[in-house]
Amino acid sequence: MKAIVFDQPGAPTVMHIGDAPVPIPGPDELLIRVHATAVNRADTLQRRGNYPPPTDASPILGLELAGEVTHAAGGFQVGDRVMAVVTGGGYAEFATVPAGMAMHIPDTMTYEDAAAIPEVFLTAYLNLFTLGRLQPGETALVHAGASGVGTAAIQLIRAAGGVALATVRNTDKVPICKHLGAAHVIDSTVENFADAVLAQTGGQGVQVILDFVGAPFWNDNLRAAAMDGRLLLVGSMGGTVGQLDLGAIMGKRLIITGRTLRRTPLAQKVSLTRTFESFAMPRFADGRLKPIIDSTFELGDAPSAHQRMEANLNTGKIILRLT
Repeated sequence: MKAIVFDQPGAPTVMHIGDAPVPIPGPDELLIRVHATAVNRADTLQRRGNYPPPTDASPILGLELAGEVTHAAGGFQVGDRVMAVVTGGGYAEFATVPAGMAMHIPDTMTYEDAAAIPEVFLTAYLNLFTLGRLQPGETALVHAGASGVGTAAIQLIRAAGGVALATVRNTDKVPICKHLGAAHVIDSTVENFADAVLAQTGGQGVQVILDFVGAPFWNDNLRAAAMDGRLLLVGSMGGTVGQLDLGAIMGKRLIITGRTLRRTPLAQKVSLTRTFESFAMPRFADGRLKPIIDSTFELGDAPSAHQRMEANLNTGKIILRLT
């Protein structure tokens, strides 16, 4: 089968189309003919050699996919259109998926639209609701609001009856965040986001913070958090080393959690998938939730897709199309 491969870590140009063996599905696994996949920040890190896949994962890039079942299991049928998070292997013509991780694609949705959903929406749902315990009426701050996870999180907060605040680093990305339901959008290159959050919340701060940046935002995250706030770390794009203010953590009774979906145990991911599917699929079907696609590239143009993500040009998801 055709797949994106690279011989050594490096810049986007190390990637090219090559041949790889078709994976063999195990018990309770589906074999999927992949029609579309999507680029995630983890793919760019893995390509550079900074984020090795789990030992039991495919070495091929790609953490989500949308396609057609060619080998069925777990109640699915050959020909079913499904989307799923995977631990690797999405940048290829065929991939295996645990049946418990697969979700049916709504009839009105294209494969490209479906490929923009699994990784970002499941990551946002896991952190906002399972770990962050966001309740109706609470306020959540979403950093990198125009990113894939950011655009998903803003929509999920709104759908669950919460209030979303968002940060961006480019004023051109403010309108999309507001369109998706953010009550206020902060350009963190122009104003201090903690000051803006406190102004927006009457000095109380926010109950939940979803952060992709890491160390540079640490102290201001603590300032922006409300009493009993929950800080969810899902990335460290800005770095991992900084000063730690234990006083703020203890004084506000904060809960701080770090989690990546890729390394979450399978049983937990299956449970998450089923809970998310029940909440979200009716909302995707009627348009209350929608995948946000920045751009679409053919599989062979994966280097250009990675370059676009690493330049932080995307608003929403970057899709790779196989058919």
